[in-house]
Amino acid sequence: MTIPAVPETGPTTQAPAGADRSRGTALVTGVTGYIGGLLVDPLLADGWSVRVLTRSSQRLAGRPWLERVDVVEGDATEPADLGRALAGVDVAYYLLHSMDGKGDFAERDRRLARSFAEVAGSAGVRRIVYLGGIHPAGERLSAHLASRVEVGQILLDGPVPVTCLQAGVVLGDGSASFDMLRHLTERLPAFVAPTWLRNRIQPIAVRDALHYLVGAAGMPPEVNRTFDIAGPDVLTYAEMMQRFAVVTGRRRRLIATVPVLTPGLASHWVGLVTPVAAGIARPLVGSLVHEVVAAEHDIAAYVPDPAGGLTGFDDAVRAAMAHTTDSNGRRNVVLASTAVLACAVAGGAATDPSSEWYRRLDLPSWQPPPSTFGLVWTPLYAALAGASASAITAFEDDERADQARRYWAALGINLALNAGWSAVFFRARRLDLATVTAALLTASSADLARRAGSAGRGHAVVLAPYAGWCGFATVLTGAIARLNRRTVSNRARARLDRARPRRARQPRRTR
Repeated sequence: MTIPAVPETGPTTQAPAGADRSRGTALVTGVTGYIGGLLVDPLLADGWSVRVLTRSSQRLAGRPWLERVDVVEGDATEPADLGRALAGVDVAYYLLHSMDGKGDFAERDRRLARSFAEVAGSAGVRRIVYLGGIHPAGERLSAHLASRVEVGQILLDGPVPVTCLQAGVVLGDGSASFDMLRHLTERLPAFVAPTWLRNRIQPIAVRDALHYLVGAAGMPPEVNRTFDIAGPDVLTYAEMMQRFAVVTGRRRRLIATVPVLTPGLASHWVGLVTPVAAGIARPLVGSLVHEVVAAEHDIAAYVPDPAGGLTGFDDAVRAAMAHTTDSNGRRNVVLASTAVLACAVAGGAATDPSSEWYRRLDLPSWQPPPSTFGLVWTPLYAALAGASASAITAFEDDERADQARRYWAALGINLALNAGWSAVFFRARRLDLATVTAALLTASSADLARRAGSAGRGHAVVLAPYAGWCGFATVLTGAIARLNRRTVSNRARARLDRARPRRARQPRRTR
């Protein structure tokens, strides 16, 4: 991820030359995250002295503002570390969320919010600014969105006044929600999606979100409430994908919706297709089940809108994509699908289970019916093509070109072994050699899953059945070879006997 320059992502309001530069001290937590990392520069530009809390200062290496801030190393879950970080602070930005997908995230977030509010009150902090999520009233929320709402309420009930900003999809390069939108659109020219992609969403440009975050620090002490912040456009997620495609010079996407893809399944699908890990995708997808539309714009009474107005969706996408390179996702899908299809065609052409030779073979009793193989190989080939294209694209997007090239080579070897098995078994009729070929194919398939797993665990999970089925094919081929070894040997001996020239009969000698 690259951090954009302040003029492109920061708030439009900056302190004029010669202005008072002593607004106070602001603590930024979650500084290694997307919003936290971008917030520091606008705060400095607005006249704040900035302190950041991080578990490791080494993770801040290369940040342009590093030499201008006070860095406190510590763990936000430890009250002692929080006390050191909050000492002498006027405004504290609470940008901490558990996004690891572990089951106890809600309780961890609950404990952390309570501890933060108590320590901030003891330290004399004047205001806490929290960034949560827009959510509809009266609906049952997803676990992650409900947790974020609960965290906001815990802070509001604490001893320190709180500005709780609630946003939907944040449009900016490096935002997980934007990355999901971008990569889904870039990599999938057509796909089947859940019906909740038709729900309305009101996204906000990261530039505008930062503007409100900075402005929220100066609210009067009596303000202790939530504010919805959003951009000017209300779109469905499907419409956002279509608009993204048009703005970035792509064709409109073909999107069909079905009601059967649950948020849990969809998050794994997103984790496979995009660089967004399934653990991160789960809360993002969970929020899309609801209408994410601002219910009010009261923030303008305290923090005026940015000069020139709020950023529209198209302009926000252009700004976010200004420093990114185009993904090769679509090209990789076409290439991988073509290669896998060629393998399937070649293997199918070499396969002849109706031949007299095959019908005369002794087969194990546990061999599946012939129709099973086509039913199994078809989805496995589709998974191989999709997971491979996604893994290669992830390598390329993450500037791991060498891994992408090595994966292409490994895929080529795998497909050659796959098609080669059919030729060795059915055409050459070399059962022992076919067993060896199947074993090499299994090893190659397991290696593919391992390589794909380094692009994301979901890729390895998708390829695991392919490797498993190849392993089954190896065992089956070996069993057929053992059952027919004596028969084959007898037939070979008979062929030799038939081919051996007969000696002419010698007349008997007579005395």
